[in-house]
Amino acid sequence: MIETLVPWYETNGRSLPWREDTNPYHVWVSEIMLQQTRIEAVIPYYQRFLKELPDVQALAEAEPDRLQKLWEGLGYYSRVRNLQKAAQQIMEQYEGKFPDSYESIRALSGIGDYTAGAIGSICFNLPTPAVDGNVLRVIARITEDGRPVNTEKIKKDVRMELEPFYPKKKAGACTQAIMELGETICLPNGAPDCENCPCKKFCGSSKGEWVNYPVKEAKKSRKTEQHTVFLLRCGDFIALRKRPETGLLAGQWEFPNLERYLSEEEVRKQAKDWGCQPKDCKEEGLQKHVFSHIEWDMKCYSVTCKKKSKEFVWVNSGQLENEISLPTAFRKILK
Repeated sequence: MIETLVPWYETNGRSLPWREDTNPYHVWVSEIMLQQTRIEAVIPYYQRFLKELPDVQALAEAEPDRLQKLWEGLGYYSRVRNLQKAAQQIMEQYEGKFPDSYESIRALSGIGDYTAGAIGSICFNLPTPAVDGNVLRVIARITEDGRPVNTEKIKKDVRMELEPFYPKKKAGACTQAIMELGETICLPNGAPDCENCPCKKFCGSSKGEWVNYPVKEAKKSRKTEQHTVFLLRCGDFIALRKRPETGLLAGQWEFPNLERYLSEEEVRKQAKDWGCQPKDCKEEGLQKHVFSHIEWDMKCYSVTCKKKSKEFVWVNSGQLENEISLPTAFRKILK
């Protein structure tokens, strides 16, 4: 399989910004951004991020609020916090030079087996497979492997199974080739392009059996929560507050909200209790946001206030647009 895939990739691989070199900082940033985000969406974020933070030192020293703003819209904000923590580790432990062993890369904050494998193989030519959903799907279809792919054990097993086949001088191309096959040919939704697949002669699923692979264990149902969100306005300013430093959207800015549906009368009372001196109150309707493991159903109220309560930070529209990183769940409401 590997002997076929690597030449195919070297001829057919897409030109992507993070493939222009093997700088580990570039590959690292791209891999973190690409987690649970489409390639097309990542490209402008990646280019903007590197323009402002071109190296490990710049990332380590970036102001947290500015860093969050650069990440706004990508979601999963713990990723960017861990990026900065890892950059600071590299500055402190390796004098700013990216570590070049799998174990040292894996020990950096926010880097798991997959990312360590990608950086190790692509940047340092180490035989360290990077196994994600695309790779698991490709391997399951080619080998007709019926093991459930959505478990940590299968990732470890496939990583160990692939490692002996990694070519000594082209480990990076091997990692990229399997990824490319899963992203362009052996697709997750709908039929794979078996006719143009370089593996069709030896793939066990090339004659329609692909519908049976990969096998997945049933997911647990997603929890649903009801929230009431307050758009508290005082003149040209709107109220924000920071979320707790742990848990969902940790440390992010948010509109004040409570975890249940409130009536208009209850909203007015709550705004009064916060010291905002509410004048007008209008229900703005319902909004939904789905996280990976939880769904928020949000009932939104716009409240005109006579006073800027010290309970909150009050910002204007310019600050919201250019300085404040607001999670997508709340940015939806603002729009």
